[in-house]
Amino acid sequence: MSGLFITFEGGEGAGKSTQVALLEAHLRAGGCDVVRTREPGGTPGAEALRDFLLFGGHDLSLRAEILAHFAARCDHVDRLIRPALARGAVVICDRFADSTMAYQGYGIGQGDPATIGLIDALTAQVGLVPDLTLVLALDRARARQRLDARGGRSDRYEAADEAFHTRVAEGFETIARTHAGRCVRLSADRPAEVIARDVAQRVDARLAGPA
Repeated sequence: MSGLFITFEGGEGAGKSTQVALLEAHLRAGGCDVVRTREPGGTPGAEALRDFLLFGGHDLSLRAEILAHFAARCDHVDRLIRPALARGAVVICDRFADSTMAYQGYGIGQGDPATIGLIDALTAQVGLVPDLTLVLALDRARARQRLDARGGRSDRYEAADEAFHTRVAEGFETIARTHAGRCVRLSADRPAEVIARDVAQRVDARLAGPA
């Protein structure tokens, strides 16, 4: 594969979708073939699973929930991401396997070693690791302000209690430290255009390759 796979991660209200759109515009302006996508979702089947997982109103066992996320991910990777990378595109994805680790592994599973091990094993089966992951970090109080201002329909994860979101944030911090070669932690408590310039510089450096 000759393309570049970039993922954005972070908790609710961190501004991932905004940064994905700004990076897409920056890369397109530079003449790149860009595919913008999201998880869960990205293909018709994965989008149907997204709707079920976020708004379906049914509680699955934790193991079943993890498997459902990976079912969506496998379809997404097989049908959209890998073909795009194979033709040399830059794929920008709003969430990927790190979100499953943070939300299901740490948020719901509370860091249970068996749950972490299951997610690691399934991630290995997918067989695709991002080239660069941008982790947007934002204080929970500030994130709540943004979510309140945004309004709209809350999904089941957004509606979870504060203890859950604290564990998710700690999970992302752990992921960023553990995978420091791939992950870049960025403060999301800055103007969007400032964050976008920071992101663009890092992505442009990856596209330029070794000095």
